[in-house]
Amino acid sequence: MTLIDNADQAKRLARAIISDVAIYNPEKVVEGIKNDNLFEVLQDQLAEGRQHFASRVVPELAASNIFELAIVDVLIKRSEKIESSIW
Repeated sequence: MTLIDNADQAKRLARAIISDVAIYNPEKVVEGIKNDNLFEVLQDQLAEGRQHFASRVVPELAASNIFELAIVDVLIKRSEKIESSIW
């Protein structure tokens, strides 16, 4: 398998991975946003997603903040309707 070396493709992959985390763990996302502990609640899922991302992209992109930005864009920004003290 050829590793992704294009930043835009890597961003799409990261967003897809995080979207899957959100789709398969909706209760945990709501709990994590409400209680301001999203990263703790989804620790295992995010670690698995990060590992998958790193296995599919070149090391330079794996070491960038692309995956973390996808977490913010997909999990946090899309959850703004959930009542929380963080907003």
